[in-house]
Amino acid sequence: MISTSAPPRPASPPQEKAPAGAVDTHIHMLAGASEFALSDARVEDPAPLDMDRFLAAYRAQCDTLGIARCVIVHSIIYGTDNAVTLEAIRRIGPNARGIGLLPDGAPEADLDALAQAGIKGLRLNYVHGGVLSWDGAKALAPMLAARGMHLQMLVNADKHLVDLQDEIRALPCPVVFDHIGWPNVAAGPNEPGFAALRALVADGAAYVKLSGLYRVADAPFLDTDPLVASLVTANPQRCLWGSDFPYIMLADAKMPDAGGLLDAFHRVVTRAADRQTIMVDAPTALYGFAD
Repeated sequence: MISTSAPPRPASPPQEKAPAGAVDTHIHMLAGASEFALSDARVEDPAPLDMDRFLAAYRAQCDTLGIARCVIVHSIIYGTDNAVTLEAIRRIGPNARGIGLLPDGAPEADLDALAQAGIKGLRLNYVHGGVLSWDGAKALAPMLAARGMHLQMLVNADKHLVDLQDEIRALPCPVVFDHIGWPNVAAGPNEPGFAALRALVADGAAYVKLSGLYRVADAPFLDTDPLVASLVTANPQRCLWGSDFPYIMLADAKMPDAGGLLDAFHRVVTRAADRQTIMVDAPTALYGFAD
């Protein structure tokens, strides 16, 4: 049965706004089937809003949080047809970049077209499944590296990273992990898979997004503080921040307040220099935004 996602919740003002030039490195941009074709394999329909209304809601969130730029991650709801993400990048302009989705064996011409349109990487989804396999991603990695692109991975750290860590280190392109590695929060920061993630970050072998806290913990996300702190302490230059707007495929998670997500980040990351690195400097370099 295909469910329908709820409209995004307006953000409450955070206790402190993001630093000037901040990048939200993880959002999705959606629109209904009348504008862009949905995948037959989807498990959820987008909320019944057109892209203009999704964009208006996101721009309001950016104004509330103090966000200047964004990275649009293509949703599996649309399969490998990246048109919705490419159109969103076009409408937002130079302050947007994207992460696309291609299947195993995608031709280099497809990568060229995405790169020219502002796509900076491809996503591999271990949690929900998808069209790109680990073997397919490894085969595409040299082509990604040649185009200044990277591999973005959604994994469960406790299930996958002990086995994958050596192969990840050997990849020729950068790797970015979503949602603090979607960890087993109850197991704490020393769980072997999360420790492997932290080591990759510490060594500069991978980036990690301090995003998706609401998917693994309830607000105000105190349970994730030790994990976020351990990643930031390991290497703030390999940490990024993202809101995950508009909060789709919630399953058992609760729709978050983006202001609360930013407050949770600020609660753990107290040094202004680290906030600047994570929210501005690191993503500006990784995604190729102009300074």
